[in-house]
Amino acid sequence: MILLEDVRLTLASAAGPVNVLRGISLAVEAATTIGVVGPSGSGKSTLMMILGGLERASSGRVEIAGHDLNKMNEDALARFRRDNVGIVFQSFHLVPTMNALENVAVPLELAGRRDAFEMARAGLEAVGLKDRVLHYPSQLSGGEQQRVAIARAFASRPKLLLADEPTGNLDGATGKQVIELLFRLHAEVGTTLILITHDPALAARCNRTINLVDGLIAGPPS
Repeated sequence: MILLEDVRLTLASAAGPVNVLRGISLAVEAATTIGVVGPSGSGKSTLMMILGGLERASSGRVEIAGHDLNKMNEDALARFRRDNVGIVFQSFHLVPTMNALENVAVPLELAGRRDAFEMARAGLEAVGLKDRVLHYPSQLSGGEQQRVAIARAFASRPKLLLADEPTGNLDGATGKQVIELLFRLHAEVGTTLILITHDPALAARCNRTINLVDGLIAGPPS
């Protein structure tokens, strides 16, 4: 599912070039779960952006689900994300003027699905929000908003699901519910799950754990 070879990302800054990723090599099989841990600034979120085709590597090989991302233009990358990738962020990223059903359905509509709203309704039911489909984000709790975001990410049954600190804005009990939901849907859909977290215990639930330190994988993956 994922093949990275000597992936590097260097960004310009006022103080000179910043080496964010300094040579990441990684192979991940389909339908597995990977926990990514490491201190703030170690490159975890940047790695996720590269895996999702949201950021281009400066050099190295980036192949996801058989697609060479380095050879794609922006339109091709957008199609790649639409067809292969789901993303769950820490801060939900819901459209405030759309209700839960619309937030989940819009990406499906953009993908040309005529049954977008039926799929969205089924997705919201799967995350326990059957009775909240017409509620707007401001009418939902933080945990409910994150469940809408998860429903949106899984609605198209993506091959790859990227979750960047998905419980960071939630209390402990709600965060636990969201994590259980992520793992359940991963198992049901068969998607590959990349979970970025500061919680070593949570990462340990994954099939493998990768520790990023200063833009490099520290030691062999567990």
